[in-house]
Amino acid sequence: MGLLAAFLDRFCEHCSTQSLWVLTLTAVLSVIAVSVVLNVIQQLVLKNPNEPPVVFHWFPFIGSTISYGIDPYKFFFDCREKYGDIFTFILLGKKTTVYLGTKGNDFILNGKLKDVCAEEVYSPLTTPVFGKDVVYDCPNAKLMEQKKFVKFGLTSEALRSYVRLITAEVDEFVKSAPTFQNNKGSFDVGSTIAEITIYTASHSLQGKEVRDKFDSTFAELYHDLDMGFAPINFMLPWAPLPHNRKRDAAHKKMTETYMDIVKKRREAGNKKDSEDMVWNLMSSVYKNGTPVPDEEIAHIMIALLMAGQHSSASTAAWIVLRLASQPKIMEELYEEQLQVLGSDLPPLTYESLQKLDLHSKVIKETLRLHAPIHSIIRAVKNPMPVEGTRYVIPTSHNVLSSPGVTARSADYFVNPLEWDPHRWDEEVVPSNEDEEQIDYGYGLVTKGTNSPYLPFGAGRHRCIGEQFAYVQLGTVLAALVRLFKFRNPSGVTDIPDTDYSSLFSKPRGHSTVLYEKRQSEKS
Repeated sequence: MGLLAAFLDRFCEHCSTQSLWVLTLTAVLSVIAVSVVLNVIQQLVLKNPNEPPVVFHWFPFIGSTISYGIDPYKFFFDCREKYGDIFTFILLGKKTTVYLGTKGNDFILNGKLKDVCAEEVYSPLTTPVFGKDVVYDCPNAKLMEQKKFVKFGLTSEALRSYVRLITAEVDEFVKSAPTFQNNKGSFDVGSTIAEITIYTASHSLQGKEVRDKFDSTFAELYHDLDMGFAPINFMLPWAPLPHNRKRDAAHKKMTETYMDIVKKRREAGNKKDSEDMVWNLMSSVYKNGTPVPDEEIAHIMIALLMAGQHSSASTAAWIVLRLASQPKIMEELYEEQLQVLGSDLPPLTYESLQKLDLHSKVIKETLRLHAPIHSIIRAVKNPMPVEGTRYVIPTSHNVLSSPGVTARSADYFVNPLEWDPHRWDEEVVPSNEDEEQIDYGYGLVTKGTNSPYLPFGAGRHRCIGEQFAYVQLGTVLAALVRLFKFRNPSGVTDIPDTDYSSLFSKPRGHSTVLYEKRQSEKS
């Protein structure tokens, strides 16, 4: 009887535990079901006619986050077909109003400082990576001064010197990289191009000391810091996760490294021997008479390294992938160099790059289809009436502009999803040249939103690295064209999908391209 009683006790205890789990699960499912039902009712019944239509979604917090995150452009075009150019979707619990088209670009990118705020959106993600008191971790007026320092540092003399340095880096990489030791072979585009762009950017823009450190431990620090842009950090940038601890340690070490470079240059007598940005920032002074502190110099340099390398690496990788899918264009580029620069292919110069028209169009067309940033978001600080509509966007919303949508729109480009550098031979799109000019604090620029082609953004937060980007990409492209022929394995013309999961979009996965060295490079 004792054994039977014990068994019954345990059986009852087991049943009670099972019942508790069932009750708990039932309760959770009931709460989810009720929240879904209430959410759907709210969308169908409680519509606010003075706010843009909300994209239908089942789950209240998730909203359209998943479909947006998988393919933002498909999401935008699908929503535009249903709701028009202005609509609101739920992005991780936040109402985000999208305004597409050139009017939307102007409304958001040229929004007044009192109405829209970039710092509130991006600072939690970028400040742990870039550092304090720079970019989005300082008042906007100070950021505009920092942009002015960088913009004025990209002088014609500096850009001229960069062409020689970048060419040398590409040539040296090809000579020394194990991947390219044979006359024919294959290489992983993403990793190879990322390595080339980090060497070229660090040597030209960052200085010889930084470039030399990429041959030792700096590359590992860069990788750890780069993990600060992991997708989870859009929500949990301060979480004590392993990759965030590595990010913080790398940021500390890289800051110390840059400050040490500045210190040694000062101790050596401030004798400028190159046109890198460190020298420029060392001589820059804020309007209040304060020189840029060494720690801020370090943080600005980290921001330039991280942001510039991501965008250049992504764009250069897409260029290689596109050329491999259309080898004929690559041969046209080679012929252009022979005809314009001479059959002896003299060393590239800043002036000779300006003459390579098709090279420029290849870059321009790649940026049209593969701009590194697909969404530009601002927090709404004051209610924003939308001209020509009854809508007023409240302060509980973010607003989102996507210049890439107009760049992919048949309203402006014939066969918009086709990569065709020759479309720029004759195709004319509205220019920004006649637009009103404005000085946000870093020199006169056009407002820049009449054009459907805005790969570098517009307004006060427009990228100031456009000139450097064209020099870096143009030099890398011209150097690779001289050295190689590219094609896809088995003659495949497809290119990889885009990975939109990070702050900067890039080719998805690993893509292999076949290379053949040109005759002049064969031993």
